[in-house]
Amino acid sequence: MLLTWENEAHLILKEFGNNYEIVTPSFSILAEPSVAVVTKNANKNGNSEVANEYLKYLYTKEGQRLVAKYYYRPNDPAVAKEYAKQFPKLELTSIRAFGGWEAAQKKHFADGGIFDQIYLK
Repeated sequence: MLLTWENEAHLILKEFGNNYEIVTPSFSILAEPSVAVVTKNANKNGNSEVANEYLKYLYTKEGQRLVAKYYYRPNDPAVAKEYAKQFPKLELTSIRAFGGWEAAQKKHFADGGIFDQIYLK
């Protein structure tokens, strides 16, 4: 058993063939990694314009298609519809429903947490 991000599971299948099965839960937590331009660093390195344009590109239809190509769920509804066959339907909730990251980490992933209890069975 391997518990991993959805996109990583698809990349494993792509690299190692269909020796594995992806089991998608009907309910999951929406993972939204933050993206930002750190102005001080971008200015220091002379790439503010490129960094800002990249950030804008991520949310264009073309950028969202690229996201989907690498098995991340696009957030653009039209692009998500184009790739609907690639992504099983599931209900997504925010980490706030679990009390935030600190509370979820403590309850579910700390030593002896729910993940350990399930994994050790």
